[in-house]
Amino acid sequence: MASMASVEEIRNARRAKGPATILAIGTATPEKCINESDFAAYYFRVTKSEHKTELKKKFNRICK
Repeated sequence: MASMASVEEIRNARRAKGPATILAIGTATPEKCINESDFAAYYFRVTKSEHKTELKKKFNRICK
């Protein structure tokens, strides 16, 4: 009869140990994160559409 593993052994086998635990948390944040309130200005700047002021105002209103 094979011996059964304890719950503690199973839990420890599934967890990362050492620096990998912290490294995984650090990689979860995207490199380029843009606030929702700044998104319209960012979008129009990136797409070179800043001259479309009426559309930009509407887009700002939708994003709020």
